[in-house]
Parts: sequence; C-alpha cells; structure tokens
Amino acid sequence: MNAPVALPILESSQVGEARRIAIAIATRLGFNETERGQVGIVVTEVATNLVRHAKDGLLLLQPLTKNDITGMEILALDKGPGISNLQECLRDGFSTAGTPGNGLGAVSRLSAFFEIHSAPNVGTALLSRLWASPIPAKQSNNNLEIGVVCLPMAGEEVSGDGWVTDQQPGRSLLLVTDGLGHGPLAAQASLEAVQIFRENVRKSPKEIIEAAHAVLRSTRGAALAIAEVDFERQTIRFAGVGNIAGSVFSPAGSYSMVSHNGTVGHEVRKIQEFVYQWPQGGLLVMHSDGLGTQWRFDRYAGLITRHPSLIAGVLYRDFYRGRDDVTVLVAREAG
Repeated sequence: MNAPVALPILESSQVGEARRIAIAIATRLGFNETERGQVGIVVTEVATNLVRHAKDGLLLLQPLTKNDITGMEILALDKGPGISNLQECLRDGFSTAGTPGNGLGAVSRLSAFFEIHSAPNVGTALLSRLWASPIPAKQSNNNLEIGVVCLPMAGEEVSGDGWVTDQQPGRSLLLVTDGLGHGPLAAQASLEAVQIFRENVRKSPKEIIEAAHAVLRSTRGAALAIAEVDFERQTIRFAGVGNIAGSVFSPAGSYSMVSHNGTVGHEVRKIQEFVYQWPQGGLLVMHSDGLGTQWRFDRYAGLITRHPSLIAGVLYRDFYRGRDDVTVLVAREAG
C-alpha cells in the first residue's frame, strides 16, 4: 500500500516544488546522485508541459519495488487538448516548452519505461518509470503487471481505501478494500484487511474474507474484493462484499464479476466465491466506488493495450467522483 504523492500542476511555481519533492522521494528510495538528477529532469519536463499545454494537470509520484529493487513511477495526467502528433513530440531535441532536457524525447530517453496516451479534446496521460538500480534481465516470478491509483478524498491526509497483491509462480492474488467512510478510521479498517490478507495468502478469496470479517468487527468495517488468477487452470476466482467492482477484458469480450451487499466486519449476509474463465492476455480492473461505473474502453483508442498504470490513471482522471477515497487497480498478464 505505497500511497502516491499527488501534486496539482497548474502554474509555473509548482514545477520547481514538484522537482524538489520528487528528488526527496528518490533520495529516500536510494537513488544515487546521477539517478536523482535524471528524476529531476523527467519531472521538470513533464510538469512544465502540464503548465504550458494542459488543463487540470496532476502529477502522481509513487514508489515501486521489483525484484527487491526500488524505483519511482511518475504519472502525469491532464484534460488538455491532447497531442496531435506524438511522434513529432517524442523526436529527440523537440521542445515546445524550451526546457533544459529538450522535451518529451528526454523523458523517453531517461526512463527505464515510458508510455503515453493522448486523445484529442480529452487529454494526455504520460507514464515514466525509473529505478535505483538496473532491473535484472531474468524473468520475475510475478505473473501480472500491476498499476494502481489509490488516493484520499480531497482534504484528507490518508486514504480509507487500500490494496495489496501477492504473486507466486502460476498464481496471483489481489485485494482492493474500502474502509467505511473516509479518514483515519476508514484507513484503519483497510489496514486491518490488508494485514489479514498477508497472513492468509495461501487461502482462497472466500476464506480470506471470512477471516477478515471476524477481525474487522473492532473497526468501522470495509468493503472487500479479492481476485485469484490461476494461470495453470486459466481461471479467476472472485469473492466480494460491498461496492468493489471487478471486470475482466480480452479481445474475445468482457464480463463483470459478482459481489454481494454488506460490510465486512459488520453485516454480511453471504460470502460467496465465483469462478470465471481467465482469458489469455486478460486484463483485470478492480476499483472502489470512488470511481464511477460508466467508463468504457471503446472511448479511448488503443488505451486497453497500454501499461496498467497508464490505464488506471486515465480512468481516475475521467471518472473520479470527487467525494470519496478512490482506488483503481489494473492488472495484465505479463508478457
């Protein structure tokens, strides 16, 4: 549950502050001086673009861990006019803002992973990932690539939502939780749910929710949903109580998974596990009710093929309700 730092980028004075915050985070994550400088360039370029070309710019900075190596994810979101010619903007040396790093070409070059999605009159989402050390070429045991946006309601310092994953060879387990209400007491309920999940990762989704129901009686309670992807059996088992949505997408079609009404830790009428087919190359989206349910991928050409973090960012940008904590978790089978 590494919470991102969310920075509105609306005016030029916020660019320098974003750079200072990003470098401070990179320092805590163990980035050396050269790597911190690269983080500073990327954030400066991206934030300057948000000020000069975008509307409602937001920068999300989130710690990452992969193969025991720490990193930083930089996600820039806006509701601007979009980029009409992405290839031209990514050309090395091209900079409409006149910034020191020479534009998005520098961001792409300095990033270990870089991706961008832009739609005319809708906005642009940009993803950059940088690591404190090189990522080994060997394959990770993780079977799903995960992207998450988890943010508190405006005015709150902590989110009452939470998420956690456990990935073993051939099996991935994912939890999204939404503590009742918002603020510290809601966050406490979600933290308890995450702890129960971690202590019971060898159990089924239904059994984990049953264990959480007993423990969360001393808290406000929470909505919970757990998905288990079994790659050998090509199945996904799903159990949910409360308003956590879960959907699976593939070229062959899509389906929504079933949750029952109730609040884990208080009133639960039924805890039931459903088994669905997990399609090859499947994409899983789980989110709390801080996100509206009216989103559709067909509104965004090519978005469904992008990195899960980029997808989570676009859905958050366009469908956040604005009156609650929000979590959007997107997972895709790693290639």
